[in-house]
Parts: sequence; structure tokens; C-alpha cells
Amino acid sequence: MGHAVAKHENILTPSQALERLLSGNARYLAGVDSPDSFQYQPDTLAESQNPYACILGCADSRVSPEHCFDEGQGDLFVTRIAGNFVTQEILGSLEYGTAVLGASLIMVLGHTGCGAIGAAIKAVDSDEDFPGHIQGIATALSPAVTQATSEGSTDSRAVSATRINVALNVDKLRNATPVLRKLVREERLRIVGGLYHVATGAVEIIVD
Repeated sequence: MGHAVAKHENILTPSQALERLLSGNARYLAGVDSPDSFQYQPDTLAESQNPYACILGCADSRVSPEHCFDEGQGDLFVTRIAGNFVTQEILGSLEYGTAVLGASLIMVLGHTGCGAIGAAIKAVDSDEDFPGHIQGIATALSPAVTQATSEGSTDSRAVSATRINVALNVDKLRNATPVLRKLVREERLRIVGGLYHVATGAVEIIVD
């Protein structure tokens, strides 16, 4: 991995990493998660880290990857931005989390009731121009809204756009840079998409 190993249990194959994430979410849903997981910190984490998975999540205050996957310090390398989409800074962070720190999984994690998707729908429907840099977020998400509108779905347009946005960003990560492409091609990295259901806490895999 090219770095000190802080937690040997975090050295996992991509498939094992995904299985561990989903097992953690199952514990969370069953109410048998470990609420004190951040109170214990192995001494090794003071010197290094080797998270087993990276999460590209939304900044929404209701969606905390560490909690919904029942993980502790040093387990998840989390990047968050409203609308969970790829920027150059996010991309560089995920390259670091995988190529340098050795994480074998990236999950793009969208969620129901996403305000950023709602803003993008308003921007597409009414040409609304949001203040400051909020418009930049709405613009970045508009391709998913446009695709959801043209395709139609049994889901609400917002949920459909959220699912499409996750899929578009999974595809972007799989193909964006030689760093990630090489890891995926060598089967040392898996990039998947999930949807967090705010009402229940369940994570649904929507891109595998």
C-alpha cells in the first residue's frame, strides 16, 4: 500500500469491503450498531491510516456514513459535497484515499429528499438563478434532472434524478483518471453507487 498499516482488519478485497459496508448498515437498521465506536482510538491511528472504503456523499446533515455503516475512526475516507458529485478536489481526494491510503472501494452515496437535487429541478424547470455559488451546484446536477425528465420513471422525478446522478458520477470516477482506471482494471478497486433512504436508514445498492 505504500503506507503504515494502522488497522490490519481494514486490508480487504473490493468485494469484502462492500460486504462489510452492507453488514454495517444491517447492524445500524437492526439497532445493534456500536454508538461508542469513536470513543476508542487505536494508538496506531495517531501515526497513520488505512481506511478500507471511500465514500463520496452528500453534505446533508441527516446522512452520516460513519453512523449508517456502523464504522469507527480510521475505517472510512469520507468526502462530502451537496449533491454528491465529482469535482477536481473530490477526485484528488479519492485518488489519495485509494492510490495512497489503499482503500479498495469507492461508494457514491446519494439520498432521498436531496435539497441539491430539488434546487437543480427548480433551475431546470423555471430557469431560477440561485445566489452565490449555489447555482454552480444546481448546474452540475442538471444533467441528471434532464435525463430523469426525458426518461420518465415510476419513481418521483427527484428520486429518479438522484439515482441517475449517482450513476453518472460512478461512471465519471470509473473513467476519469489513469489513477482510478488502472486500479479498477487491475481489480484492486471497485466503484459502486448507493442510495440512502432517509426515512428508514437503509442503503440500497443501485450501481454495482
